[in-house]
Amino acid sequence: MVAWQGKEAEEEAAARWDGEAEIDYVFKVVVVGDSAVGKTQLLARFTRDEFALDSKSTIGVEFQTRTLTLHRKRVKAQIWDTAGQERYRAVTSAYYRGALGAMVVYDVTRRATFEHVARWVEELRAHADGSTVVALIGNKADMPPERREVAADEAARLAEEQGLFFSEASALTGDNVERAFLTLLEEVFAVVSRRALELDEARRMRGEQGDDGGGEVLSLKGTKVDVGSITETSALKQSSQCACS
Repeated sequence: MVAWQGKEAEEEAAARWDGEAEIDYVFKVVVVGDSAVGKTQLLARFTRDEFALDSKSTIGVEFQTRTLTLHRKRVKAQIWDTAGQERYRAVTSAYYRGALGAMVVYDVTRRATFEHVARWVEELRAHADGSTVVALIGNKADMPPERREVAADEAARLAEEQGLFFSEASALTGDNVERAFLTLLEEVFAVVSRRALELDEARRMRGEQGDDGGGEVLSLKGTKVDVGSITETSALKQSSQCACS
């Protein structure tokens, strides 16, 4: 994983890659959670390294992209920012379909947003594919302890029960945002790779070259949460290589 290099460096790298490489994969990721938990700000921090103090609530669904290299494959992350207001729930549910990854975001300073996490996870599992990788993100981790209403260890327990990756982050400072998104994308890449290997093996066993195996779905098992000083779980190995643009 490569440290953030700044917007100018990323733009230069993106321009260079545009003429040199094609996109190998497009990963659709949805970011869900209650209104005003910071979903749009997390997305802006990851895709553009920006934070807007006057950000307004998302209406309906928007998406942004960022292209990066994972394991020598060119990956475009297409990240959908879904409105958290109740009146948009019926609209946004259609956008869960086809998502390879999802982030459920809550605000560590508003307990009600955390209490709604289980409902968001249930909705994801009702509409998304069974192999969708889901991460639980506690935003606004930069806030002082007296403002906190949700402890990190409590959120970690919920993530373990639900089989989710867990991380706290701050869209304001940028702390842990990059790592949280890349962890999710790395795991999505691993799922896609495993699925491709399993389908290839199934074809070999059946002797049916060219079968697309469309009916086969790979199911993910829950991931145990390891609570450290930053309180983040990750399936990444320290030696994983990622060049981002």
